[in-house]
Amino acid sequence: MIRVLIADDHPVVRQGLRTFLDLQDDITVVGEAADGARAVELVGELTPDVLLLDLKMPVLDGLGALERLAGSATRVVVLTSVSDRSDVGPAMRAGAAGFLYKDVDPSALVQAVRAVHNGQVLLAPEAAEAMLSAPAPVAAVPGPAPLTEREREVLALIAAGRSNREIARSLAVAEKTVKTHVSNVLMKLGVQDRTQAALYAVRHGLA
Repeated sequence: MIRVLIADDHPVVRQGLRTFLDLQDDITVVGEAADGARAVELVGELTPDVLLLDLKMPVLDGLGALERLAGSATRVVVLTSVSDRSDVGPAMRAGAAGFLYKDVDPSALVQAVRAVHNGQVLLAPEAAEAMLSAPAPVAAVPGPAPLTEREREVLALIAAGRSNREIARSLAVAEKTVKTHVSNVLMKLGVQDRTQAALYAVRHGLA
């Protein structure tokens, strides 16, 4: 079962999400939070697999909650009605594994929960466009340290949402070796995390 925590300050939204998600055979809602601070507390208490997190909440907003959850094993999907595209980048850099809008089709939301739980990074089309249209950092262009062929393979698999373990199986190498390759890729591209590396791969046709 995929254990889901819902964080939204609107009771009607929380109830609607709970009702629909609990209908799924492989998903169960383990808790609800009406503000970001409570969401952080419940992640610590309940250790859900996936957190559906609104951005605009009292006490502590979604971005603040993401920052406090850095390093948590819980995968966070931002689910917001906010249309400001400038929120996408900060949310993904803060550790979100997905960014969706509340008008998402219910069946697509369920698929997103499953995909993120399986280690993939998932963005709504509008959110992906916002990320890809943002200026690429100068450091993200590899100059004197180009990627090796194996590092390019690893980057493509990162862009496909594969975990280190899945990459190791795909390439028939040790997981420790994959971790080394991932670190080298991030360093050479001048990016901080796998999400930025995946976006680099998409931008440059390496995905």
